[in-house]
Amino acid sequence: MYIVTLLTSPAKPSLSREAVEALRNAWGGGDAQWLSVGEAAEFVIERAPANGPQVWEALQAEGIDMVIQPTEGRRKKMLLADMDSTMIQQECIDELAAEAGVGARVAEITAKAMNGELDFEGAIDERVGLLKDLPEEIIDQVLNTRIDYMPGGKALVQTMKANGGYAALVSGGFTAFTAKVAGELGFDENRANTLEIADGKLTGRVVRPILGREAKLDALEEITKTLGIEHADVLAVGDGMNDLLMLANAGTGVALHGKPALQAECDVRINHGDLTALLYIQGYAKSEFA
Repeated sequence: MYIVTLLTSPAKPSLSREAVEALRNAWGGGDAQWLSVGEAAEFVIERAPANGPQVWEALQAEGIDMVIQPTEGRRKKMLLADMDSTMIQQECIDELAAEAGVGARVAEITAKAMNGELDFEGAIDERVGLLKDLPEEIIDQVLNTRIDYMPGGKALVQTMKANGGYAALVSGGFTAFTAKVAGELGFDENRANTLEIADGKLTGRVVRPILGREAKLDALEEITKTLGIEHADVLAVGDGMNDLLMLANAGTGVALHGKPALQAECDVRINHGDLTALLYIQGYAKSEFA
């Protein structure tokens, strides 16, 4: 058995009963259940429809996301999340660069790296090199004035934890940022790269080893082993190509507003919903959010 979840932007809830019922009828599904009226609904079908990709494309044009997955095991025991452009709306290195007056150059490199066009380790070295001699205090300034949380993030983390889940933030960004974000949202642990600082200034170097694509997969393997759970018990979310191995090896890997190269590799893509979409696809109703 499979379950179809339809959802849209919580800021502009536009999921109509007619749209849900039309698709349910076309696929011979069971009764539709509303997880949040106008925002998210689901129904069960016996088998995955052959025209699912075509329907997904058509719904995207209407501002609707659709996820089709097996009903069994969809509620997960662990959240493994990227930070930049996933749990926060910015790329922390781009915001540091903007303060340093090299924002345009660094943002260009970031975009190429996240779309898989550049080697991640080389790209992070090049970008951090442009931040040399920035005062250490700039990190707190960026955190306080330039960082916005992605809508739905706290509800996602807290709801999964309230239901016995574990939450890990694993980022190719920097510990100075992940520590603050993890604390604010309630993550159980965080892993990221460390900016080297000497005499109160950024040296332009990243402390080795660099946490990239392989390290995110390592985190998945290490944390699940520690918790005594399987990869299938994990819901992972990210937006860039350095998240691909993590997403591909988790039970459910979600490309949230993902870069085109990542979306091409992922079955679960959320382009209109926010982070609460990750609760809806697990079957949580809005009334159950923490």
